[in-house]
This record gives sequence, structure tokens and C-alpha cells, in this order.
Amino acid sequence: MADASDRDPASALCAEFLSFSARDTASAWLAAPDLTAPLYAHLARLVPHLLREGQGAGLREEQREELGVQLLLLAPLEWLLLREEPSAALVALKEANRGSALCGHVFRVGEPTYSCRECAADPTCVLCMNCFLKSVHKDHRYRMTTSGGGGFCDCGDSEAWKQGPYCSSHLPKDQDQDQDQDPVQSLDPDLVYRAFQVFRTVLRYAVDMLTWDQENSLPPGLEPKEKGDTFYCMLFNDEVHTYEQVIYTLQKAVNCNQKEAVSFATTVDREGRTSVRFGDFQFCEQAKSVIVRNTGRQSKPLKVQVMHSSVVAHQVFALKTLGWLSQVISCSDGLRRVLCSVALESGSGGTLVDRLMLSDSKMWKGARSVYHQLLMNSLLMDPQYKKIFALHFAQNYERLQSDYVKDDHDREFSITDLSVQIFTVPSLARMLMLEQNLMSVIIRTFLDHLRHRDLQGRFQFDRYTAQQAFKFGRVQSLIGDLKYVLISRTADWSDELRVKFLDGFEAFLELLRCMQGMDAVVRQVGQHIEMEPEWEAAFTLQMKLTPITTMIQDWTRTDEHVLMEAYRRCLSALSQCLSGLADGEQPINLNLAGHMVETFRYQVSQDKVSIHLPLCRMLAGLHVLLSRTEVASRFPEQLPLGELSPPLLIELPLRCLVLCAQVHAGMWRRNGFSLINQIYYYHNVKCRVEMFDKDLIMLQVGASMMDPNHFLMIVLSRFELFHIFSSTDSRKRLRESNKDVLQQNNTLIEEMLHLIIMVIGERFVPGVGQVEPLEEVRREIIHQLCIRPMAHSELVKALPENGNKETGLERVIDSVAFFRKPGVTGRGMYELKPEWNKHFNLYFHHYSRADQSKAEEAQRKARSQFSSGSSSGSGPGSGPSPGSSPGSGPSSGPGSSSSCRPVLALVPPVPPPFCPLFASLVNLLQCDVLLSLESTVLQWASEPGSTGWTESMLQRVLHLMAMALIEEQQQLESNSEDEVTFNYSIKIQRPGSCGSLLALLETLHNAPHLELHKDMIGWILKMVSNIKTWRQRSVSGSSVSLSSAPDPEDRVRERDKAERKRKAEMARLRREKVMAQMSAAQKHFISENKELFHQSLEPDSAPSSSTGELHRCPDSPGAQVCVGPCRVGVASVSHVTCILCQEEQEVHAQGRAMVLSAFVQRSTVLSQNRQSSSSQSQSREVLFMNPEIALGIHTASCGHVMHATCWQRYFEAVQQKEQRRQQRLRGHTSFDVENGEFLCPLCECLSNTVIPLLPPATSPATSTGQSLETWMNTTNLQLVVLRHRQSAGEEGPRPGETQGARPGEKQAAVPLAPEGFDLDFVPESALCSCLSEMMSTFSLAVYKVALKTNPNETDPRLPPLSWSTCAFTIQATERLLFDDDKPLFGSLPCRQEECLSALCRFSSHCWTVAPPSTVQQHFTRLYSALFLDLDLQDVPCLLDIDMFHLLVYSVLSYSAVQALDQSGQSSTDSAHLHLLHLVTLAHLVQVLLSCSSTDPRTAESAMEQDGGGPEEHLTLQLYTLLHTHLDSALPPAASGWQLWHSVKDALLPFLRCAAMFFHYLHSTVPPADLLLSDRDQWEALCSYLSLPSNLLLLYSQQRSLLDPLIHRWCSDPRVRHRLNESGSRSDSGSGLVRFPRESNHLVDLPQDYSVLINQASSFTCPRSSGDQARAPTLCLVCGTLLCSQSYCCQTELDGDDLGACTFHALTCGAGAGLFFRVRECQVLFVAGKTKGCFYPPPYLDDYGETDQGLKRGNPLKLCMERYQKIQRLWRQHALAEVIAHAQEANQTLATIDWQHL
Repeated sequence: MADASDRDPASALCAEFLSFSARDTASAWLAAPDLTAPLYAHLARLVPHLLREGQGAGLREEQREELGVQLLLLAPLEWLLLREEPSAALVALKEANRGSALCGHVFRVGEPTYSCRECAADPTCVLCMNCFLKSVHKDHRYRMTTSGGGGFCDCGDSEAWKQGPYCSSHLPKDQDQDQDQDPVQSLDPDLVYRAFQVFRTVLRYAVDMLTWDQENSLPPGLEPKEKGDTFYCMLFNDEVHTYEQVIYTLQKAVNCNQKEAVSFATTVDREGRTSVRFGDFQFCEQAKSVIVRNTGRQSKPLKVQVMHSSVVAHQVFALKTLGWLSQVISCSDGLRRVLCSVALESGSGGTLVDRLMLSDSKMWKGARSVYHQLLMNSLLMDPQYKKIFALHFAQNYERLQSDYVKDDHDREFSITDLSVQIFTVPSLARMLMLEQNLMSVIIRTFLDHLRHRDLQGRFQFDRYTAQQAFKFGRVQSLIGDLKYVLISRTADWSDELRVKFLDGFEAFLELLRCMQGMDAVVRQVGQHIEMEPEWEAAFTLQMKLTPITTMIQDWTRTDEHVLMEAYRRCLSALSQCLSGLADGEQPINLNLAGHMVETFRYQVSQDKVSIHLPLCRMLAGLHVLLSRTEVASRFPEQLPLGELSPPLLIELPLRCLVLCAQVHAGMWRRNGFSLINQIYYYHNVKCRVEMFDKDLIMLQVGASMMDPNHFLMIVLSRFELFHIFSSTDSRKRLRESNKDVLQQNNTLIEEMLHLIIMVIGERFVPGVGQVEPLEEVRREIIHQLCIRPMAHSELVKALPENGNKETGLERVIDSVAFFRKPGVTGRGMYELKPEWNKHFNLYFHHYSRADQSKAEEAQRKARSQFSSGSSSGSGPGSGPSPGSSPGSGPSSGPGSSSSCRPVLALVPPVPPPFCPLFASLVNLLQCDVLLSLESTVLQWASEPGSTGWTESMLQRVLHLMAMALIEEQQQLESNSEDEVTFNYSIKIQRPGSCGSLLALLETLHNAPHLELHKDMIGWILKMVSNIKTWRQRSVSGSSVSLSSAPDPEDRVRERDKAERKRKAEMARLRREKVMAQMSAAQKHFISENKELFHQSLEPDSAPSSSTGELHRCPDSPGAQVCVGPCRVGVASVSHVTCILCQEEQEVHAQGRAMVLSAFVQRSTVLSQNRQSSSSQSQSREVLFMNPEIALGIHTASCGHVMHATCWQRYFEAVQQKEQRRQQRLRGHTSFDVENGEFLCPLCECLSNTVIPLLPPATSPATSTGQSLETWMNTTNLQLVVLRHRQSAGEEGPRPGETQGARPGEKQAAVPLAPEGFDLDFVPESALCSCLSEMMSTFSLAVYKVALKTNPNETDPRLPPLSWSTCAFTIQATERLLFDDDKPLFGSLPCRQEECLSALCRFSSHCWTVAPPSTVQQHFTRLYSALFLDLDLQDVPCLLDIDMFHLLVYSVLSYSAVQALDQSGQSSTDSAHLHLLHLVTLAHLVQVLLSCSSTDPRTAESAMEQDGGGPEEHLTLQLYTLLHTHLDSALPPAASGWQLWHSVKDALLPFLRCAAMFFHYLHSTVPPADLLLSDRDQWEALCSYLSLPSNLLLLYSQQRSLLDPLIHRWCSDPRVRHRLNESGSRSDSGSGLVRFPRESNHLVDLPQDYSVLINQASSFTCPRSSGDQARAPTLCLVCGTLLCSQSYCCQTELDGDDLGACTFHALTCGAGAGLFFRVRECQVLFVAGKTKGCFYPPPYLDDYGETDQGLKRGNPLKLCMERYQKIQRLWRQHALAEVIAHAQEANQTLATIDWQHL
């Protein structure tokens, strides 16, 4: 029905194309009084017929639509606007345009962006790559990230950069030109008039259609004359339903297949909507009901609309018009301003921009993206209209945010995301703050959305539903907007700005009031909490507000009036919260040490307590700013400091800190993990700046305003420890009570003392202490590095960030630490410089207990090592010495008992002085209550066996005493005796109830149970003594300083030190003298007994010399030979131990079978043509390997040996274990039992089979052999007989294998067999049945992996596949050794040596477990291929055979023929040598045929050679012969010298592989020259292989015999065809393999990571029309860029849907894949369909660290060492092993669906 109705419109459109004139149409429109009517009529007639989206169109239909839209719809608009040919007019406009200084490049998804850490106004100011490389910022510290799409480059925006706002491309050409000149004035007035008309009409049309909410009608003027019953079922995107749900639903609703459903789902996700059905209304409504019903069962259903085709068509064209407008205004700034003016014209429903913004949440994703793009290209690129647009945006802000919260699309697709483009501009932010009160609007909008509160008005998150939690996550975006507004603080305040900011501050205080005291907790007693309460939402809010709070404080710091007013308002808000704090509580009086304080009863362990106290913390921050700016001292009358109630100020922070202490003491363990997590984040770097740190500051604020004794008594009361220290009887009772209670109280005492230390000692906050901000950062770094050396990223994580995401680390790190670069693995580490150890504070307030323990251990170890090395009595950073000035170095402790022992005391460092507002805090150290506490703890410590005290408790008390003495020392140094009010040393000498503190210390100094604290106590006693001496001398008028006071003990110590040095030097000289005497005696003994030593060496050298004499070859006397009759084998007996039963076993043919675990895999590492590897079928030829080596079989082993029976039992146990596992738990593990995989029982290395161990080959019985001619004649006769037997049908061919010879009709008589050649002879196997079984097991495993099919024991391809893995493994190993410049022998690990040896020995016996006739047929075909027997038509030509594989196959299969020869006249070794000679000659001819005679690498060297040796002449002679046979197919020779050296280079890999093969086959010891890494080993290789160094002698000495053979090779028409084909093409496309084959390497990566990510950002999905790939992934093997982890690029294979990477790995790497995920900066290893792992990338930053995901943003450079390591893993075929180990170590990797990557 639809087809019939479409014929007339289609034919009408064809006629329209032919007769339409855009110019005439534009003229008619221009003559009309109103453009709207004729334009709408034109669109109403053509748009529904041009854009027919739902009728199933292909590429051709899309092109037709685009052409029709351009010619029939857009071209008239262009003619109307420009009144001349559009393309030329637009070019002219662009050339005449002055050009904007703003870059305005809109970022693509994944495109790299750059932000200068030094010059950017805020982190959102970024540059594109082109501008960055042309700017001054490339030499600065910068941050690199990837864009999410939608933003634009800030180059040219002077407000975005502190310096260097322009790159060289956008630098204004005329600096004096008026930048505010209206660009419209430069345009023709008529053009401006027409532009207003066209833009106004077109933009109104687009806005009307995009905001149209009717599904079956159109706006007036657009209704078509004939409206058919054609509808679309439009499916819209949401962020609730998954891909799988949508695909499943579509398959049921519209009856489509999987592929079509995936296409629909992909389009919906990309564009926001798509048509899933086209037809009449009922047809589409039916699909809608099915979709809504299936998706609305558990959540909100998918949005589906049945829309008339004309409505859809006009909406599609509306988007095209917006794109057209963007294109037009990009040519002229004047036209851009005209469009801005039109967009912001007021109308009945507001401006067009307002209509778009307010309808944003109703639009689909594609429409949003298009009009957002237009806004950025127009309004945001024009500075004048950007301000107007900002005002409109702010006016609608509350409505826009409400729509966004109700919507479910990501923020990047919402109009609210443009806030980052507006609010981050400082001038716009100030304007909006003034004119729209933006700060208050944002905060109050945020509060309006969080209305779920308790009775006191506090936020309540514990009862949030899923919908409310989702809403809360979206509301947090408002906090980001507030951050944008405040990120650039102002220094130019006006009265109006002060008012507006304080209004916003008042709104922020209201927000903080809603947070004050939320999520209060009560200690659970008796029963564990049943359900964990919600705590994450509150901390999420806290973390989001932390930078806001800091920014608001930074704003107030820049204006004194604002600071004081903010302080007043914050104090007023806090007073309201604290007003009822003590209501209803019982007042109590506390008495201790003669002091009394009044407070009220409150116990943290019984009452409610909250960790959220933002109001208190805001006041603490403002109070510090008052101190820092000295406002409090200059304007004390304007501040309500007298109204403060210090006990109330400290009450809530103190409760919070007591809560933390009780949690550490284990009193809240029944409250579950939620409280533990809250305490963790309370101290975590993400929250501590505005939580823990501010609580500590508030305690310091309160303590500075209170009597120190009263403060400490309140602290004791809140810690619930007052009763312990107020009477001794209570402590005695506690010692006898519950041990748990005692332990809790001990922990609480430790925490309380720690808190006192922090209150007094933490002075590195500017405003608390007289320090600079960088000193605070430096102290943090020092204490982090005191724990252990750390990487840069670890230090960054340990430091809080400011608003610009900076920590200040780089400004101080080089002064306090040195950097150690990383190696191939690991990270670069920073280590603290020794001179900064003296600043170590054991009770640093940001240490956790674990950190404190580690730091203490590290410092004691460092000081012990330093002291033992220098014997100076002081360690690095031992703090201020007793009697030293604040800047003096360390010194040893007092007393004769410690004069010979280094001081290991961790003395507190010298602190900076307090600011005036906090100066009274030092009195805490000498107040009576603290002295009483110290005295009590020291008394407890005097009892050795008591459990009423702890070492940590005593350590803290000693630390406090040391702090007091250092404080007194500082005051004595800086003031006169009369001005010093701090007299701690005097107070501790006053007698008390149990004696003075000093007397207690002297008693404890020699206590044996306090050995650990002896150094610290001694240091304190020494300090007291020196201070006492200084005071006495000061009273007597002496001016000697503490540091210069003479001390008799020091003189004694110096004498002792000098005596120790003298004795150590004497001992050293004595040792050297004794050693010299012993050495002389040893040499004398050797010289006197030379004969004895020579005799002891003779037994070792005799066998080798005699063996050499016995097997010396006539042509190479004394040389080691590995092949031929004169080879030397090692007949040693090897013993191995089974790793399972630990039984030692001799490797013997008849003994118990021993096996080696191994892993067999397909490989393309050596492939010269990866396209042909994917075409390897199960029925392919396996007897001949092509020189391309497209697909090989590699075998590796871990080298661990087992009994065959032990292995079988182990593997059966593994199988049973996997079968017993429940089906629901059977995910993809690191090994697949069904494919025979298992993990080595010892090393857990991945394996899938075992190789049987066989004894080494014996030495040949004779040293003589047949000549080549005799052997060839004999072998020919033998093969003729065998072929006749086969042709007679006695042993026919096996299934799946072509018969070796055709039926011989011409042979009437039976050929005569050579003497002793018995066809009926059946050789007896020398192997036991168990070994034979294991050999079959390995053969079948290779067969299964190679052909990817089920094992078939009768397949004649079993032996060749076993030989193939031997040959390929040797070739891969040889290439690896050659490229790594390692020796051919002696450099391989033991496991590879064992693997190669086992492989070669297995292959040599492989014929014994196969049918003899099968192996004989294989040898017949191999021999025929070598001698080109024309009777066999299925053998390849010479150029299509890999000669090393041919050599291995021939040598290993010849044994099956030789076994039938019972004459004893020929030997296998002679045959091996002849085969080697023949194959070497064949390879030599192969090289000459394929080499390029005009090689530029050797042409110049050849010209310099005059004359030549015999090698050159013989090579040229052979090449001439080949040229004679082939004529024009072979180019003429250039020179003999060039040919010979080309031949040497090409033959070297073959000779190296042959040497390895025969070495491991015969266990022949290699010559010493091959144990070196020298590449010039030609002579040694030839000698080892029993070959002449001049290989041409192989031909010249047997010329009469070999000339016919060479003639047959060259006469093969396939050879001539291949040569002609290669001559007509370039070398790269000829398909003819050149020798030596180039080693494969991974693709070259750019040095700068940003280059790679920039290339990937422009990569589009190959299966989607222009859609940018979300996860572009680079294949490191071939360089192909793939669209990974996407439904659009999945491929079906064997019933499985495979992702792009997995499928590519099967074709490119035979299942093994090596990929680089560009945007994630991550390496991906893939093995097969179901296994994979992630690997560290080769890109490192300047600190030697990887940055996966670009989380830190540091510039990344390629580390070649790490990339070479990845390449080595690939070339070693170790990817599967790495994946298996990774999945064993990380079980989450097994849950990833690797096949979809």
C-alpha cells in the first residue's frame, strides 16, 4: 500500500529536480511582502517527500536526500541571502572577514585538551592541540585530558589565561584596532537586511519544529495539501534501560533479527531517537504498545511516540537548517552577530533562545547536540551577545535546573552544561552575581531540591528511595556551578558586590545549618546494629562542598569588611545552633590540681553525636583568617570576640574527636562499618581540610581564649577520664576491673594525650602559626616521605588540592627530596633528603596509626644506621639537642651511661611561633592540670608489671615534656630572663605528693623495663640541666648562650670518641696485614706444587681431546660437528625429579615415562602475510610450509617434569574439580579444561599438553658414509620400490591425504629392490608403551590446536604437524636471539633449553608411533619436491617452500625409510648430511632467484671492490647459469661481490636454525665461537654443520650431478610465472618472499601520547555513518584502528558475537591479540575468545608512572624500554601465560566479557 502511494511523489520529485531554479525561487521570495508564507509553502510541499526516513533507505537513498535538500531547499535560501552564486560569495565573505581572536574549535569526543597549570585561570580553561603547540604554554607545566565533547578551545580569551592568551595563529594582527567595533558595519546594508529576514524566518521555523509537541499535526503554514496515513514509530533514548533490554524488546515488538535490533539500539543511543517501524497508524501503535508493556514492568517504560511522517520530516530538516546556519555564520563575524541579534529578539513567548532552552529536556539527544553547537558557534563566540545570553541563562537558571533534575539524560546533553562556558568567565560571573544575585540563586535552588529533612530542619538521607537518590546525584551539579562562580576570586570589591556576596554567604550558611548535626549516631550497647544506616550521601555532599567552603573563605580574605561581616553572621548562625546545647543537661563542677571549672554532664558513649559540623568549621576558618590578616588586632572593637563562649565553641568539635578516639578504642564496634567508614573519611585527605583540621583549629581557638587548666579539665570530662585522674583510688580499682574496660581507658588516655600534643604543636596553618602556605605543604611531604619513599602520584593523593586542582607539590618537592628514576618495571620514587629528617614529628596530626608506626620504625632504623656509621651519638633529624638553639644540629644525650651509645630519641622538632591570637596556647604545656597528668602517668610507669599504663602513653607524656622544654629554650634564646614567663623547667622541680616530676624522671632513667625510652628520658634530663645552668648564669650576668655552654661530659665524650676511632683504625690495619700474609702463603704453595695442580686438570681435558681425535673429519680436523657420520653426541645419563611425587627418575626409553608440561598455540609472529593466515582451513596442506610462514604452531614449556602417571592423575583431579563446581559459578577461569588446559602444579604456568622426555641420540657407529651420488641412487631405487608397492594398492592412501603417486600403468615389471631393502620388515619400537602413549597425546594436542578440530588418530597429517611445531619453535627462538643480539647457544633459559631438546627428540621418534607407510609417503613427497619429480603434481615449486621446514621434515621422516634397509651399507647420519647439503643448495638457489640485483645497501660497496675471491666467482657463475635457464625472468647480475654478500646474509638464519635443530637432536656440544654474541659466525656455523665455508663448493664439487637438478628447478613454469609476476609489481605487493626475512615488530608509536590520542579522536566507526568511536583501539601488531567495545562493530563467528578486538585477534594473530586502548591509555592482551587482561601502557610521565585513564593529566612520553618489553612478550609467545597469571591474581578479570571487546 505504501509502495503505490510513493510513485507519484517520486516522479514529481524527478521533474522538480529538472525544472527547479534556486535563483528564480529566491527572487520570488524576495519580492514577497512576507518571507514566511512562500517559504513555508515551499517547505510544506517538498520536505515530506524529500525526507522519508522510515522507508528503509540505503546509502544511495541517503545521498539522494542530501542532494535534494541542498538543491531544492537550502540553495534558494543561500541565493536569497547572498544574491549571487553561493559558494563564491561565501568564500568572498570569509576572505573579507577580519577574523576573531577566539579559536572556538569545538572538541570532539576523546580529543586531547591542554590546560596550563601555571597560567590557566581555572582548570576548565583549555586549549586544542594546534593552539597549544603554538603557544608559550607548551614549555610550562601543563595538564592533558580528553574531552567529553561539546566544549571549545579558549585560545584568545584573555580572561582565561594569566599570560599568553594567544597562540601564534590567533595573535591579533592589528593590536591598535578597536576590538569593540561592530562587525555588522563592515557588511553591505542590503546583505544585513536580507540576513535579518532569512535568519529570523529560518530560526523561527527550526525552533517551532524542535519545540513542537503535536504528533499528528504541523504548525500553520506547513500542513501538506494531501496528508496520507504514514506514520513512524519513534523510539527515544533514556539512561535507564540497557542495550540488552532494548535489543530484546525490539526483537519482540517489530519482529526484527538480532542484527537489526542492534542497529536500532545503536542509533537510538547515538542520535537519541530512531524510527523502528513505518506504516499506518495502527501498525505503528501496535509496536508502541509492545515496547511500553515490555519495558515498563520494573521501571519507567521507554518513551515511544507514533508520529506522522510529515512531522518527522520537518523536524529532520529543522536540524539541517541549524547546521546550515552554523556553516554560514562561520564565514563572517557580521553574520554571526546578526544571528545573535535575531536569536535574542523578544517575542510573544520570549526570545527564540529562551524557547529552546526551556524545551531542552523535551528534545531528543541529537536535537540538543545540534542547537547547543549553534549556540556555541554564535552567542558564545560573540563577546557582546555572550553577556546578554548569560543574563538569559541566569534568569532561567532555576527552571533549567529543575528540568534537568527531572530528566534522565547525562549532563553533557543538557543545556545546563553550558554553565561551565559562562560561570567560569570572571567578568560574567561578577556581572551575574551583581545583576541576578547568582550565588544566592544557585544555593537556594539547591536547597529547594533537597526538602527531605528532620524536625530540626537537618538533611535526612537515611530514608532515601532510589528515585530520591537519583535526584540527589543530579542535584549535585549545582554545587559544580557554584564552584565555577567562585573559582576566580576578586580583589576589586564594590559596595554592591559586597552586599550580593554576603547575601550568597547567608544562603550558604543556611545550607550549612541544614547539615549541622545531621546523621547523628548513638552507641549500640549489647546488640549489634541490625541495618547499616545510610552515610554515603552526607559525605558525598561534604566532599562536594569542601572546595566551595575553601573558596568562600578565600573570597572573604581579600576584603576586611567582608571578612568581619562574614565572621559576625557565621557566629550568629552558630550561636543559634548552640543556644539549646546545654538545655536540660545537668551542670557539674570539676576540681583537679587546685582548679575548678563549671560545665554540664555529657557522655559521647551514651548520647547522640554527629560528625557533621560545617558551621563550627566555617567559623574556625574565618577565625584563622582574622588572625592571618591581623584584622582582629587592628579592629578589635568591630569584632564580637567578647561574645564568644569558648566552652561552647569547643563542645561539638571535641565531641567529634572523642567519638573518633572511642571508635579507635573499640567502644563502637557494634555500630557496624558505616561509622568506621565515616571516621575514615573524616581523616581522609578528601575531607580532612574542612573536617578534622577545622575541628582541631576550633579547639585551638577555644583553648587560646580559656584558662588552660579549665580547657584540659573539660577535655578530660568529655573523654570520660576525669574520674581516673582525679583520685588514685579510682585508678587502683580500674586495675582490678574488666580488662576490656582497662584497655579501652588506656587507649582513650593515649588519644587524649595525642590530642593535647596536636592542639599545642600543630602550628603550620597560616594564621595559627607564623608560617607561609608552602611551609605547610613542605611539612606534609616530609612526613609522608618519612614513612617510605613514595611515587609522585602517591604524594599527590596524600595532599589536598586547591580550586585549581593543584597541591603545591612541585614547588617544594625538589628542595626536600631527590628522585630515583624507574627501571623497566616499577615507578619513579621520591626519597627524603637526610637533612630534612630533623623536622620529623612522631605525632604528626595527619598520620594514621599504621602510618605512625611505619614512620617511627623507619626513623629509628635510619638514625640507628646513621649513628652506628658515624658513632657521633646522633641520628639524622634527632631534633634539637639539649641546650641547642632552634637552628642547631642534633646532639647526644647526657650522662656517662649514654656517652658510648647513640641517641635514638624521636625528639619533637622546633615549632614555629604562634600568631598573637593563639600565643596563649603554649601555657597549656606548663599548666597545673597537665603537670598533674604527666606526674600520674610517670608514677604508673614506675610499676614494671602493671597493666594500668602503656608504652604509648608514656611516650606521649615524654613528648609533651620535650615540647615544653623546647618552648622554654626558644623563649630563653629570644628574650631576656625578665621577659620569659614560661618556666616549665622550674615547675617540674617543685615537690609534689609523690615527689617532683624531675625526680620521677631520674628514677625512670635507669629503670630496666623502660630501655626503649631511655634515650628520650636522658635527653629531657640533659635539657633540664642545660636550661638550669643557663638560668643560673643569666642571673649572674653571664651572656653565654645555651649552645655554647661548656660541659665536662661533652669533653669526656669527645675523648671516648677519639679513642674508639684510634682502636678501630688499629684493628683495620691488623686485619689487612693478616690477609696479606695469607695471600702470600697461598701463592707460594701453588708455585711449589705446580705439577699437582696440572695433574688434577688432566682428567677433565683428556676426554674432549681424545674424542676430537676419534671423530675428526678429514676436511675440518678438530672441529665440533653436529651432523653427519663424524658428529659427536653426548651419551650422558640424565636424571630428573617429578614435581608431584618428588621421585628421581632416569630418562630411559624403557623406564617410567617422564613428561614436560607444555603449551601449544597458533602463531603469526613470523608471518610475512597476515591476510593469508585467516584463510587457513582445516583441510589445508601441512607437509609444505610456504616461505611466508603465515601460520605456525609454537610450543613453550615451563620446564617442570612429572611422571606421566602422576600427570594423568593430576589432570583427572582438575577435571573432576571443574565438573563438581556449580554451574552458576562456572565463569571463564584462567584455563579451559574442556580444551585440555591446566596450570602447572608447581609454577601455575598455563599448559595444554605434555611433551614426553626421551633419551639423547647415540653417537654414530662409524665415521665413514656414502657419497652423495651413491646415496641419491640408492634412495631413488628405494622410493621407486615403495611407490610401486603403494600404487599396487597394498597400502592405499588414508582419508584426507592425497595419494603420494599416481597408478603406474607404464611399469609392467616389478622394480628390483636394492640389496637388504626389505619392504616387509617391521622395526621393533625401542620405546615402552607408556612413552608411546604420551607421544600420541602430544601429537593429538598439536593436531587439535593447529587445525582447530577434534583429534583424529588416523589422519596422516599427525606427523607433519608434530614436525612443524618443532621447526617453527626453533625459527621463532632463533629470530628472538638474533634480534636481541644474544649468542645462539648458552643464552636461553633452562626451561626453553629443555623444551627445545624435548621437542627435537620427540620429533625424531615421532615416526615410530605412526603407520610406517604414512611417514614413508611423506618422505616420498618431500624428496620429490626437492628433486622435482614430475610424477607428483601436488608438490609446490621451489619458491613456495620454506627450506628449513623442508629440512626438518626430510630428516625426521627419513628414519621410516632407513629402517627398511638391513644391508648395513648406509647410515642415517650420512643421509642427514646429504639432505642438509641438498636443502642448503636449494635454499641458495631460492635466495638467488628472489634476491634483488639492485640492492642500494650493497651497490656502493660493490663498486668499491676490485676483483674478488672464489666465493664471488662461483656465486656469479651459478647466477649466470640460473639466468641462462630463465632468460628475461631473472635480471642480469650486478657483481659477484654483491651477490655473495647477499647470499651470506640470506642464508645465515637458515644455518642458525639448522645448527639449533641438529644440536638439540643429537645433543652435540657447540663450539666456543657460537657461545658468543658476535654476529660474524659464518665460519663457526659452517664448521659445526659440516659445511664448507664457501657454500658454492656444494655445487661446484658436484656440478655434473647437480646441474640437471638445478635445470629441473628452473624449468618449473611456476617459478618463471612467480618471477615475472614479481618483476611487474613493486616489492611490497609481489608476494615473493625476499631473504633474509624481516623480523616482525610492533607498530611504531608516537613519542608524545597526545599525538596518538589526537589521531584516534578523528577515527569514526567503520559501520556507522560518521559516528565517533567511543573506544578506539589500536592493534599493535598491524596498526589497524578498531572500534572496540561497541555493538555496532560486533561480528558473528561460530554462533558467537565477537567484538572488534577479539575478532581481529583471530584473523591477525591467530587468536592472540595485542591492542592499545587509546583513550584509556591501556594495553589489552587477548587470547582466544574468552581470555584477556590489561597491561601497563608504555607511556610514562616525567615521574616514571603510567596514567591509565588520564586521571592525573601529566604529559605522557613513550618509554622505549617498556614498549620493547611488551614486544618481547609478544615475540616470546608469552601473552597467554601473562593473561593466565593475571587472571589467577585478579579474579575480577575473569568476569569481564572479553569476547565483546
